[in-house]
Amino acid sequence: MNKLLLGLAFAGLAAPPLSAKWKLLPETMPVAVAKSAMKVMPGQGWNSWSFRPGKKSELWSYDGPVLNQIEFIGGVVDGEPFAKERNKKDKPLPKFNSKMLPTDIAQAYEQTQRIVTRSPDFTIDSMEPVTFAAHPGVKFTFHFTRPDEELTRKGEARGAIIGGKLYMITYTAAALHYFDAHLAQAQAIMDSAKVD
Repeated sequence: MNKLLLGLAFAGLAAPPLSAKWKLLPETMPVAVAKSAMKVMPGQGWNSWSFRPGKKSELWSYDGPVLNQIEFIGGVVDGEPFAKERNKKDKPLPKFNSKMLPTDIAQAYEQTQRIVTRSPDFTIDSMEPVTFAAHPGVKFTFHFTRPDEELTRKGEARGAIIGGKLYMITYTAAALHYFDAHLAQAQAIMDSAKVD
């Protein structure tokens, strides 16, 4: 199984542009993420990726993006999707609305990921209110697979609407070993979030 995971990690790295690069983040210095007003404390061992899945998002990883990743979504405004549109005509992504309830945010994220990852079984497992970046927000957990893969991924997301904009952090990792291995670190990053 470890060879399968390693192979998937390298396959995932080959998909983005060759110019995409990794940069080790400082452990104890707040870092602005997703070209937004959100800042977090990285902690040890996380790397930022120059490849961006959307204009208002950013990816970090510890072991490679197929095995684990943190995505930051920062400052999404009314009418914008949570991720980059890939097929706007046939499979449009849900759009953010500043009047969304916490349950609406989780559902829009689920719908977005079903389209982006082509997941046949993306499922929200739990949802609860949480304080995120000193604002009332939502926390939800999820799991999914991608087509033609045996690898199940688990995730946790936290987010809030702040000043009419959506700010969110998601942690996703292979369910086998990798999710639990870095969950506490990912939660600490989420806990450190501030929006100026």
